[in-house]
Amino acid sequence: MLREQIDAALKTAMKAKDDKVRVATLRLINAAIKDRDIAARAEDRCEGATEEEILQILAKMVKQREESADAYEKGCRPELAEQERAEIEVIRDFMPRQLSDDEIRSAVSDVIEEYEASGLKDMGKCMGALKERYNGAMDFGRAGKFMKDSLS
Repeated sequence: MLREQIDAALKTAMKAKDDKVRVATLRLINAAIKDRDIAARAEDRCEGATEEEILQILAKMVKQREESADAYEKGCRPELAEQERAEIEVIRDFMPRQLSDDEIRSAVSDVIEEYEASGLKDMGKCMGALKERYNGAMDFGRAGKFMKDSLS
C-alpha cells in the first residue's frame, strides 16, 4: 500500500511538473525500496520489501537528511541544509505522524509497567515492544534514552 502511494505520488509529481526536489526525493525513495526488494530476493523472499521495512527505510532517510542538514548548517552552507529539510518534508508525507516527547515518555512508561521492567536488563524486551507497536511513528533513539533514564 505504501509502495503504491509513493509510486502514485511520483507519477503525479512528474505529470504536474512539480518542484524538482519532490520528484528527485520520490525517485530516491523508490530506489531505496528497490534496493531492499533485491536484498529480499537474495534472502529467498519473493514478495520484496514489507511495509515495515519501507517505514524503516523512510525513517533512515529522514535521519540521514537531518544529520546532513546539521552538518551543512555547521559548515555555513544554509542553502544545502534547506534542501535537505525540503527532502525530509517529502519523505515525512509517507510516514505516520511522529510522536512528541511527552507521547514517547508515556508509551515508554506504559511498556515498562506492562512488562514489569525493573532494570536495564529488561530494556531489550521493552524496546522490542515499542518497535513493534510504534514502527515509523517514534524516534527510537529518544525512546531508548527515556527508557534508560526510567530504568536506571
